[in-house]
Amino acid sequence: MSLASWFRWNEPPNRISQRNPTEMVVETLMMELNWQTKQAEKQHRERENEYRKIKTGVDYGWLVSYPKQSYDISPGERLQLEDMCTKIHPSYCGPVILRFRQLIAEYEPEVQEVSRLFRSVLQEAAEKIKEEEEAKKLARQWNTKNKTSLSLTTFKSRSRISPFISDIKTISEDVERGTQPTRRVWSMPEFRNAK
Repeated sequence: MSLASWFRWNEPPNRISQRNPTEMVVETLMMELNWQTKQAEKQHRERENEYRKIKTGVDYGWLVSYPKQSYDISPGERLQLEDMCTKIHPSYCGPVILRFRQLIAEYEPEVQEVSRLFRSVLQEAAEKIKEEEEAKKLARQWNTKNKTSLSLTTFKSRSRISPFISDIKTISEDVERGTQPTRRVWSMPEFRNAK
């Protein structure tokens, strides 16, 4: 038995799992929700301890043992939130987390309110994504319209019309040849056929 089998030197390095980006977004956002829920519980307990300490004047906080996590999101609500997370593009994952943290710091919600706040952030991001997609769609339509109209304008600009140079004989031209042109007022320019 060789030493190489004892050590894992000859094995190829483990590659990062090739998961779907949507799954990673869902997992990341749900981890953030769980972490913020735990933090809200912790803050709630700290507030309760401060209140008891003020009320009784004695600190028994060192005697109290807390459950690891007493509040849990219902399975139906969790599924709805995960479904909403699938609609978030990976490039929006970071801004969604930042916005969620900002609102948590601003409002300091109770534990039950954290999931509702998370839902509102997801809805806001989904609306923003939808608006940007519509704007891109309109921009694409505008660009295709402009390309076709530009080709028409270049076609039109190639054929120029000169009203005073004409090889086509008209009746009015024959009539004008027989008569002497009348003199015009000085303010008006005089146009004559130079033939």
